[in-house]
Amino acid sequence: MNKEEALSQRQWYVIDARGKILGRMATEIAKVLRGKHKPVFTPNQDAGDFVIVVNAREIKLTGTKLDKKIYYRHTEYPGGIRERTAAQMLEEKPEDLVRLAVKGMLPKNRLSRKLVTKLKIYAGPEHPHEAQKPQPLTVRA
Repeated sequence: MNKEEALSQRQWYVIDARGKILGRMATEIAKVLRGKHKPVFTPNQDAGDFVIVVNAREIKLTGTKLDKKIYYRHTEYPGGIRERTAAQMLEEKPEDLVRLAVKGMLPKNRLSRKLVTKLKIYAGPEHPHEAQKPQPLTVRA
């Protein structure tokens, strides 16, 4: 199998986030999205696979991050800075909490913006990607 065949055959992996620590899970996801787990890894090419994260609502954060970690966003209007704690994010949009953690572990370039589109996150246990036959991906707790 040459490099082009390996790049064209993308796998689908599913991760159950129930009880997993956010940062440790995000590092494994970023590694699979970039393709670092494959022998054909090249830093400037998209050799990664698709990742589905289910049960994002039940992830864990260590220490006091749940109350003290603050996420900022700006509305692009004067005085429009908004802030939310990790606990509020986990309650309202747990998908964004996981997406921001993984996105922060990818390189800051055009390729990473393409890689993030291969990440599918769902708050509950169901996902619509059964046709792709995703394989379970083990992540250390």
